[in-house]
Amino acid sequence: MIRFLVLLIAFSLPVKAEEVVAGLSQNRIAITANFDGSEILIFGAVKRDKPAPDTDPLQVIVAVAGPSEPVTVRRKSKRFGIWVNVDSIAIESAPTFYSIATTASFSDVINDAEDQLLHVSIPRAIRRSSNSVADAENFIDALIRIRTKSGLYQVNPGTIKLEEDTLFQTSVALPSNLTEGEYSARIILTRGGHVLDVFETDINVQKVGIERWLFNLAHEKPLVYGLLSLFIAITAGWGASAIFRYFRP
Repeated sequence: MIRFLVLLIAFSLPVKAEEVVAGLSQNRIAITANFDGSEILIFGAVKRDKPAPDTDPLQVIVAVAGPSEPVTVRRKSKRFGIWVNVDSIAIESAPTFYSIATTASFSDVINDAEDQLLHVSIPRAIRRSSNSVADAENFIDALIRIRTKSGLYQVNPGTIKLEEDTLFQTSVALPSNLTEGEYSARIILTRGGHVLDVFETDINVQKVGIERWLFNLAHEKPLVYGLLSLFIAITAGWGASAIFRYFRP
């Protein structure tokens, strides 16, 4: 009886006319001492159960997001000749990295209602807290501007290559200042601004080697980490002084 109900529910669900079949060139990024960034190739195809409609063109969105964290954005103003913080807002969560690639301009590939539902655009991916600042949008814009300048937020319209409405590929540049954690990659198919299918997979970004050991030591045993840092600083200072005395005439 249970199997019959499961089959009945499965057959009653609408069959997607177009679905994403996608893959990544790598799903694990190792951050080492000489890590200067990386690049991920995202590729895939569109699976259909019938010929593609000849109405609105097929569009593809690729959004890669890093782990989200709370952020406090402050505004400075000059008072009595000194720059001081005058206003601030607390953002509940903002992705530490966010990259969007599309086959066309963002407004042409997805409508506002779908964007609001799926939180695809960068402003919609930022979850803000309630605050009393009248111009809160200016703080959000400032955060986006700062992270865009540092390569952490990226919008790349028209960079997805789509061949014969079936095969697509793009690359995502990951900067050297990545935050460790679980990243997500979403591939979204749309027609006429409406979402047809969403494919999602994970990317693991993790420190390895001595970087991982130092990171764990700093967070799990901060006293030992502090003493070790002090010892290294004293040793380095003493060594430099000894070398200087040795070579001084």
